[in-house]
Amino acid sequence: MKEIPVNITPKPIQTTSGGCDSTNLLAGLLTLQQARTKMLESITPVTDSIKVGIMDSYGSIVAEDITSPINVPNYKNSAMDGYAVSAHDLPEAEPKKFKLVGTSWAGKPYVGEVKENQCIRIMTGAKVPDGTDTVIMQEHITKEDDNIIISSGHKAEQNVRCAGEDLKQGDSVLKKGKLINAAEMGLLASLGVATVKVLRPLKVSFFSTGDELKGLGETLEDGQIYDSNRYTIFGMLQKLNVEITDMGVIPDDREKIEAAFLTAADQSDVIITSGGVSVGDADYVKETLEKLGQINFWKLAIKPGKPLAFGKVKQAMFIGLPGNPVSVMATYYQLGLPAIQHLSGNQNYMPVIAKARATEPFYKRPGRLDFQRAIFSYDEKGELIVKGVGMQASHILSGMSLANCFAIIPSESGTVNPGDVIDIQPFEGLI
Repeated sequence: MKEIPVNITPKPIQTTSGGCDSTNLLAGLLTLQQARTKMLESITPVTDSIKVGIMDSYGSIVAEDITSPINVPNYKNSAMDGYAVSAHDLPEAEPKKFKLVGTSWAGKPYVGEVKENQCIRIMTGAKVPDGTDTVIMQEHITKEDDNIIISSGHKAEQNVRCAGEDLKQGDSVLKKGKLINAAEMGLLASLGVATVKVLRPLKVSFFSTGDELKGLGETLEDGQIYDSNRYTIFGMLQKLNVEITDMGVIPDDREKIEAAFLTAADQSDVIITSGGVSVGDADYVKETLEKLGQINFWKLAIKPGKPLAFGKVKQAMFIGLPGNPVSVMATYYQLGLPAIQHLSGNQNYMPVIAKARATEPFYKRPGRLDFQRAIFSYDEKGELIVKGVGMQASHILSGMSLANCFAIIPSESGTVNPGDVIDIQPFEGLI
């Protein structure tokens, strides 16, 4: 994980022993790193590519190395508004007078001859005229009718951007596998590149199962709840360059569940579900997955989100998230998102991790790596601090809305005390 250094002095987190044996608690559970490694090692990234216009390339993965077809900039230009002169004419001691003979505008260069002790008014980005090689800032001259006076102390080629200073023709610009964000779009445009070959976007299908789940606008009967996980998953997928298919709620019917999995597998690269992945579940999801796919059912040493299913249904990657709302988000961000990114060809994805000082206790028992909902901010010294959002139960989705980060508390740690320094994972760093 990528870590942001923070200027704070760590105070060690105290671990708790006593009546809780963390070794026993972890028996038979996969660590987060073990699970992530198993997932990524089993994934073969897509290789199919398409050509898209630059305006449609945001969030895409570059499919082949790109080199610069031109020099950037492609001509010598001024870094600021001022006056272009020849370095040979610069005064060595006493101020010197230069005759102003024209102007070089951005996009409309001066094309005349510049003689000895003459100067050209020049604007930022404008081409430096032949016969000149140095720009004097307009604040550093004195104007006198059609002349300017320049004092000593200036250097040759100051305030000038040379041709190819950013990129030379043939230089490597973007490597295969690079994620295209705003900077990459602008960079390609600066080269005159109108289209780019990228890896095709993944197709992702998701659905919920259960007779107790109702859609929005439906009336809740006794023992029924609104399906929220589907909307959470849809929201998290919005930040990715993927084609999304919402398959709705599938009732607890063996034939309908099997049909849903087969349909999803035929139309998708990735299938995501929530619930039905616990070892003791008595519904049809686990049974159907074992019949149709190559699925691993894992118990993870993280909290929230102990159960997870991962594997394949036909050729589609399957990610079975837990049923509790916060567990859905935690396991998606820690495992589902890296798996999807890797499959898409973005093999450099890593969530951002920072360090912050706790301002209040974070209660925990040793045993599992804990992702608690928290709020980070800055204290009066500009250092990162973090506090919790109250109850941390995995069904309390309101805490995720209040929070702006996960507070990551190590598996062997007990309660975090005020003043302890812990890792945090800002939600904004989770793409």
